[in-house]
Amino acid sequence: MNTASAPPSRPSRRGPGRWTALAASLLLATGGLAVTGPSPADAAADPVAVTVNANAGLATVPDTALGVNHAIWDSQLGTNETSDLLKAAGVRMMRYPGGSYADIYHWRDHTAPGGYVAPNTDFDTFMAAARRVGAQPMIIANYGTGSPAEAADWVRYANVTKGYGAKWWTVGNENYGNGHYGSAWEADDHPDKSASQYARLVVDYADAMKAVDPTVKVGAVLTMPGNWPDGITAGSDPGPWNRTVLSIAGPKIDFVDVHWYPGGTAAESLSRTAHIDEAAHLLRDQLARYAGPNAARIGISFTELNVGTGQNTQPGALFLADAYSDLLENGVFTVQWWNVHNGIGTVTEVAGQTDYGDFGLLSSGGCTADNSVCEPPLNTPFAPYHGLSMMNLFARPGDQFVRAATDEPLVTAHAVRRADGDLAVLLVNKDPANARPVTIDYAGFTPSAAAPTTYSLTNGASGVVTGQSGSAGSATLPAYSLTTLVLRPSSPVTAHPAPPGQPTASGVTDRSATISWSPAPPKGAPIAKYEVYRQNGTVSEQLGETAGTSFTVDNLVPGTRYTLNVLTRDTAGKVSWSSSPVTFTTAGPAESSCTIRLTTASDWGNGWVGNVEIVNNGANPVDGWTLTWSWPTSWQQVSSGWNATWTQAGRTVTVASTDDNRRIAAGGSTTAGFVGAYSGPNVPPTGFVLNGTPCTVG
Repeated sequence: MNTASAPPSRPSRRGPGRWTALAASLLLATGGLAVTGPSPADAAADPVAVTVNANAGLATVPDTALGVNHAIWDSQLGTNETSDLLKAAGVRMMRYPGGSYADIYHWRDHTAPGGYVAPNTDFDTFMAAARRVGAQPMIIANYGTGSPAEAADWVRYANVTKGYGAKWWTVGNENYGNGHYGSAWEADDHPDKSASQYARLVVDYADAMKAVDPTVKVGAVLTMPGNWPDGITAGSDPGPWNRTVLSIAGPKIDFVDVHWYPGGTAAESLSRTAHIDEAAHLLRDQLARYAGPNAARIGISFTELNVGTGQNTQPGALFLADAYSDLLENGVFTVQWWNVHNGIGTVTEVAGQTDYGDFGLLSSGGCTADNSVCEPPLNTPFAPYHGLSMMNLFARPGDQFVRAATDEPLVTAHAVRRADGDLAVLLVNKDPANARPVTIDYAGFTPSAAAPTTYSLTNGASGVVTGQSGSAGSATLPAYSLTTLVLRPSSPVTAHPAPPGQPTASGVTDRSATISWSPAPPKGAPIAKYEVYRQNGTVSEQLGETAGTSFTVDNLVPGTRYTLNVLTRDTAGKVSWSSSPVTFTTAGPAESSCTIRLTTASDWGNGWVGNVEIVNNGANPVDGWTLTWSWPTSWQQVSSGWNATWTQAGRTVTVASTDDNRRIAAGGSTTAGFVGAYSGPNVPPTGFVLNGTPCTVG
């Protein structure tokens, strides 16, 4: 299908809240203990099993990790009070001039025709606020009603005239919302509103901006895999938005910019953080496929994020901490909440707390139109602000995320290792009614017997509570809470060797891959060897070891995704931290008696029509066949099919021949089709089996 219905409803980007000049409240409470919760009678009976594997390294926390949006209709944008609150919460990147306003904003005269511009929100005021916060700016160049020359002049003013050193610049905001796919909220004066035209102009913007300052980083707008309009091809574009933009602009850009509003109820928003790993995987795959040579250099930013229910209350805080952690684990270089101030919306009650429908981190201090309900005083922190403060306490620049998981969907876990040897574990209890006892098992880390430092944010609390109590092995998580445990190691880490450099994969076949890395810098005892491990959930499986800096892994399974780490072991027997991970997918069998070609006939954003061609490569005919594959996720399914008998059990799809097509001649083929549905990233299957034989993938 070439058209689509409207996307999910979006937060307001247009109207500022009504401001009241009142004092702000305190952001961080102290005293009680984070692991103290309801009595055991209130807690769920069975402890949740949490596993942390400190040897299974993920991404390192960048210095731009914690970000927020500022908007030119926010009169508090440049105030010291607002900036000091953001600094205290650990904000290190701020976006300007604010969502869809960016595509109507003209920086020279500080105007946004058709929109409201508050006093004291010009670019210099924003930069002064960014410097007070200690945050890097991310600036949105006007694509909708601007030009490459206007953007280049802005770079010149910022970095040549003023010496601000503004590094990060995005071309436009949500430009796929210009009507090209049937819904229009984003300003776009170009007669040609196609993805192809956007991409061609991104090239022009990048050339013009880098001609002024070659050090700037220029980003292009993409859409979140599994969210509208992902998968939809419109007009004469050669493919969906992401593919089209990357295939044209990929060689010129330095990063891609993505937004995500999962929508739904509080429970639905909180559950959809499970989509992030696969969405990040698909984004990396799209970059590798379509962005040209050296696509690994292209970063990913998530510059708008918020929930559909509970924006000011605990669901927003839980979602923020869980989503920021998941995205940063996947190597995203910044995650930015929408918004600092936004204004009162529809007032409801969520989990016993008043929610003002305000997408801001801080109260605007305004009232509903009839003055029946008013927000707390101006700059009072809402729950997501405290969630951001919790992230600042949990994951600091330079920390390395490591694998953590639980056996209960309502409880999620994240962990980081710190340079001083500490391990911090963030536990998210998404159950609004029950406390959850947890037991925690550690691999690659032995905690000391000392009580951990604890931080907790509970439902309705006015801030994060800090203390020191309990043990490393167990805790009770209050209902609807965030809890962080910071653990000291049982022995000093100074004597351990350094980890090796970032590994890469090459020569990937159906059964093998060569992993290479730069050597670990000298530290302490000489290096004896490097050990290569596969991350299998939170379990590390050793695949081999070598004294060199490359290793060929054999006996892999065709059509399978692998994530590997490398550790250093010295002659004293001590082991380093994990390297950063490398992920690759093995090909289908190099040779087989069958080939499967899965193609997309049409896609409308949450469903698609697929065709499966089965080719008989053998010397003999096939008389009766059964094809199976497994979807990579639990949210993908076959709704109906034709030219075969289609069934699905769990993630496994079974396709059986009918009397009309049971015979496939040697060298011949047959085709069956289906309607598929998905409610998250639509990750293609990679392994197909025909009558028990793995097939090549065409």
